[in-house]
Amino acid sequence: MNQKALKTLEYDKIINQLTEYAASPLGKALCQSLSPSSDLEEVRTWQAQTTDAVTRIRLKGSVSFSGIRDIGDSLKRLDIGSSLSIPELLSISSLLTVAARAKAYGRHDADEDGRGSGESQDDFDSLEPLFAGLEPLTPLNNEIKRCILSEDEVADDASPGLSHVRRSMKVTADRIHTQLNSILNSCRSYLQDAVITMRDGRYCLPVKSEYKNQVSGMVHDQSATGSTLFIEPMAIIRLNNEMRELEIQEQKEIEAVLASLSNQAAPYTEELRMDMELLAQLDFIFAKAGLARHYKCSAPVFNDKGYIHIKDGRHPLLNPQSVVPINVWLGREFDLLIVTGPNTGGKTVSLKTVGLFTLMGQSGLHIPAWEGSELAVFDQVFADIGDEQSIEQSLSTFSAHMTNIVRILNEADSRSLCLFDELGAGTDPTEGAALAIAILSFLHNMKCRTMATTHYSELKVFALSTPGVENACCEFNVETLQPTYRLLIGIPGKSNAFAISQKLGLPGYIIDDAKSHLEAKDESFEDLLTSLESSRLTIEKEQAEINAYKDEIASLKTRLTQKEERLDERKDKILKNATEEAQRILREAKETADQTIKQINKLAASSGVGKELEAERARLRDQLKKTNEKLAVKPKGPSQPISPKKLKIGDGVKVLSMNLKGTVSTLPNARGDLYVQMGILRSLVNIRDLELLNEKDISATLGDGSSISYGGKTARGKGSGSSQIKMSKSSTVSAEVNLIGMTVDEAVPAMEKYLDDAYLAHLQTVRVVHGRGTGALKNAVHKRLRQLKYVKEFRLGQFGEGDSGVTVVTFK
Repeated sequence: MNQKALKTLEYDKIINQLTEYAASPLGKALCQSLSPSSDLEEVRTWQAQTTDAVTRIRLKGSVSFSGIRDIGDSLKRLDIGSSLSIPELLSISSLLTVAARAKAYGRHDADEDGRGSGESQDDFDSLEPLFAGLEPLTPLNNEIKRCILSEDEVADDASPGLSHVRRSMKVTADRIHTQLNSILNSCRSYLQDAVITMRDGRYCLPVKSEYKNQVSGMVHDQSATGSTLFIEPMAIIRLNNEMRELEIQEQKEIEAVLASLSNQAAPYTEELRMDMELLAQLDFIFAKAGLARHYKCSAPVFNDKGYIHIKDGRHPLLNPQSVVPINVWLGREFDLLIVTGPNTGGKTVSLKTVGLFTLMGQSGLHIPAWEGSELAVFDQVFADIGDEQSIEQSLSTFSAHMTNIVRILNEADSRSLCLFDELGAGTDPTEGAALAIAILSFLHNMKCRTMATTHYSELKVFALSTPGVENACCEFNVETLQPTYRLLIGIPGKSNAFAISQKLGLPGYIIDDAKSHLEAKDESFEDLLTSLESSRLTIEKEQAEINAYKDEIASLKTRLTQKEERLDERKDKILKNATEEAQRILREAKETADQTIKQINKLAASSGVGKELEAERARLRDQLKKTNEKLAVKPKGPSQPISPKKLKIGDGVKVLSMNLKGTVSTLPNARGDLYVQMGILRSLVNIRDLELLNEKDISATLGDGSSISYGGKTARGKGSGSSQIKMSKSSTVSAEVNLIGMTVDEAVPAMEKYLDDAYLAHLQTVRVVHGRGTGALKNAVHKRLRQLKYVKEFRLGQFGEGDSGVTVVTFK
């Protein structure tokens, strides 16, 4: 890849930021050596690795690669049979500890997906082979940790011989201290200080110089003033000699321990070398994932046809709070894009964004743009941007630019991306414009993807009149004298020199005089651009107003529908209460009448009027029955009866008795009974209780999988695709998910899966139960809900719904 373009497009700054996310020197070295690839399959592999690392971090959290050491030299020493030092063995132990941690991280991810070791390799992501290739060598690591406590200390129980020597040294040291304490107490007046010191590894007493003959022994040192002599008493010389011999023996035992550990590590040099390389590679990949998460990047789609389509791209080196996203496409309808507009309007940033995104993408890095952005793989990226003036080479700005352009024209081909900033500037405008047109025509004929910025009106006309060449401009607000930094493709830009000058206070007569020097064709062309710009702004404003009206109408329609439903519910409730009250009164009257008639029958049994009383009783019962029938609430029937022959499986219907909408699952039987699927409820109802709906988006799979209905039209065939998913989900999804007891890392993925299922099941509203607690789980749930596109709104539960321990989610 062209090194000059890498520097011009500030690719090195991205690499420096990437390096900060690597945890080990080996990973940082891989980051620093990263360069774009022109192999499409290799680029796709790198992108897949970055995507999979981002996914793992999102689902499982990050994994630490701190502790990776470069043990290459140590492995060479093992290959020739040398013993390793304590720091070298600790480096191997540190590497194996990281390998064990990474291995567990990868294995845990596979287990959660419910896949066993018998699954095919295709079921795992692109990082699985790297995790699977790690060998933690746990027995060796544990042995090193058991024997070596730090860089300065070997454990007492590292070997039986070392343990024995350490015990002997402790006994000898105790004897020395006992003897010295005895001498110290008996000769305290001879001593400078009542302390025991060490000189040349020997225990000594600080004796005043005038009493040196009073303490027999060997003089090892004296103070700077000569007033103190450090004498090893004769009584402990033998003990000190024994201690010295034990120290020599201890060092031999330590060397034997290190030799033993080295011999244990020697058979695994290939595994250790592989661990080092795989861990460095994983550290490098997860550093790319960390950079992607920092800039909120997405994975671009790559092609080898020269197509570029960047959606809402944000230059990563600009302030993320103020950067304006741009949309750029190139390579399909046109392969040459000419960007015009005033200075400081964002033309150069647009140019650099396209070039830098291409370099980042071909390096396996995600780009800070919207999902679905498309990039092409180029063999070379050329850029002529910025001030190329060189005093050392005696080159003017124009000469320096032209030297660079000559090199680009010699090397560029149909698989190159060329970027030019202010092409043809720095010389006579007429000649510069003609030269720029010739250069761009040459590259256009070579099918080279090219993007150039300019101020020349001649290039705007060239773009308008040449097939495969398109104009673009960076929008500028003349009223505020501020650029909007929006890139508008298909519209040539104006320099706005007269308008800007007038706003800044330049007298009008000077501006009028300047306009008089313009040629008529130039003036008419600028007037045409002004008219086009005014029309575009008017259309955009009207379109925004129309969209606002549409949203308002939709909101009013929803509120009206809800109001009507509430009124219907209140009316039905009032009628139901009135009916129940009337029936209660009727029952009481009937019971009173029955008791009265029975009493009369008893009294009239002997009077001979029983038949007349029984007839009167029957008449009263019939009258009460008629009254009861009048008061009874008759269920509402459909506004238009449904013919069983016209009813199809999948039709949208409303069950009147339940006031619920659903879809027909089975055809009616001889009695008119059929099954209707209403969300997660599947119920047997009669055709007389149904009313056909005229809805646009009704989709369901039949009970036997034989047909699917969309917008009232039925397509026969096996149920499959999204309709099958919707039916299977709707039959199993609950109206709420309980996250209580989970950690944030466990709860967020579980909630996402549940919300996906609930959305596919056409549930309008669901409940997420997270409890009150510290509020961490609630905050994580709300943060993720704000990012989900299909969530319309969410709120905390009200009294009776769970209060602040529940979040109620409404789907779009």
